[in-house]
Amino acid sequence: MNIAKAKDYIKDTVELYLKKDEFGDYKIPVVRQRPVFLLGAPGIGKTAIMSQIASELGIALVSYSMTHHTRQSALGLPFIKEKDYGGTTYSVSEYTMSEIIASIYDTMEESGVKEGILFLDEINCVSETLYPSMLQFLQYKVFGKHTVPEGWVIVTAGNPPEFNKAVREFDVVTLDRLKVIEVEADYPAWKKYASDAGVHGAILGFIDVNKEYFYGVETTAFGKNYVTARGWEDLSDMIRLYEESDRKVTESLIGQYIKNETVVKEFAAFYDLYNKYKREYDIEAFFEGNADEKIAEEIAGSAIDERLALIGLLSDMIKSEISDVMDEADMLKDARPGIARITSGDEKDPGAFIMTLVSVKEKFITDRSRAGSLTSKDKKKAKKIIALYKDIADNSTDADSVKEYYNGRIAALKNSVADRQARIDNLFSSVAKVFGEESNEMLLLVTELTLGAKSAEFFASFGSESYEKYNALLMVNDRKESLRKEILNIL
Repeated sequence: MNIAKAKDYIKDTVELYLKKDEFGDYKIPVVRQRPVFLLGAPGIGKTAIMSQIASELGIALVSYSMTHHTRQSALGLPFIKEKDYGGTTYSVSEYTMSEIIASIYDTMEESGVKEGILFLDEINCVSETLYPSMLQFLQYKVFGKHTVPEGWVIVTAGNPPEFNKAVREFDVVTLDRLKVIEVEADYPAWKKYASDAGVHGAILGFIDVNKEYFYGVETTAFGKNYVTARGWEDLSDMIRLYEESDRKVTESLIGQYIKNETVVKEFAAFYDLYNKYKREYDIEAFFEGNADEKIAEEIAGSAIDERLALIGLLSDMIKSEISDVMDEADMLKDARPGIARITSGDEKDPGAFIMTLVSVKEKFITDRSRAGSLTSKDKKKAKKIIALYKDIADNSTDADSVKEYYNGRIAALKNSVADRQARIDNLFSSVAKVFGEESNEMLLLVTELTLGAKSAEFFASFGSESYEKYNALLMVNDRKESLRKEILNIL
């Protein structure tokens, strides 16, 4: 199973575990809510999907890496308590609350969210002294003498033995009490996520050409070589920051994230090709519809990886521009109900109401942050809406001026949409002129824009004749090729 399917499966499991009957009791009793055990190689996104699930379900998330815990921190510290049994006083051992259980109660208290996910990473790498207690926890949801609160679903994760010498394999009795999900590295699934997350075009272009470099862990005479999805995403973030500050991306920097000398050298060479087009070609000409025959001649003799690097650069640029438009559209849509209350005259004091809306959004950020389920995407959107409200408060004094301001932002958005549509049309026209309407380069461009969540949403919301034309054309050709292969197989 790939990580995208695993996310959907876990999300469904959590959602169903939290369903209640007409009496407010969980339909699946807590004692029968099997913990999920996510088993997969390191760096494929097991941890990343948990905050996404919690955010999408509107519940809390408490995460722990179990390799950092001792028996005392996980189970609590012992203390002596006097108890009376049959008229005789005895000194007995009690335990303070587990740090993990206490964190759940703290999260509920601070965020006000009473249901959530307890995510325990590297569950099969705990210390020898803690291991027996972890088996008890997985079976009975108890740390020491304290039970995980109702409404909290347990999800665990671990690496297979071949990736970690500290792994302890669970016995059949324990596994029979878990929902085991085995996850494998899968580039198509990750690429869809990566495109939405804005992973650098050079990285996606490089892996498209060298899919075997997407993920790998091997032991050599000099130690372990490894390349992971997490490494590529973290490298992408750093490359963008280096580019913003006009710093040079070197093999040394790449090697801090990608621990394979061959991959480092080949990606560094590909990245240089990617930037070659920025320096030597008039990239903006593609978006203005002015890509001429000179550019076509220069590119015609280039290797396939160079052409794919160019398409990666072009798609990366247009997806970034589309993303800005969709962020603005999403923000204005989310702010519309509050604005409508003001412009309808329902609020007598628009200024005071705007500040109330600001407070609501600020509380959303605080509560979700304390609940551990605030994604960077949600935080960015909320802050954009707060900035919008504050801008309105600074520039508008009554319902009419608020309406005028908001309509002005809508008009600006429409202009931006028209501009992006024109640039998309020019891009498709230029790629068709340089590479051909049915070329692999055109197919890659269509694929990249289809995979991007923001670009796909843009086409669905605002449309693009050029995208629809080439998407339909290439889909028809794919179907023709499929039928041809079927006929050859029959013959």
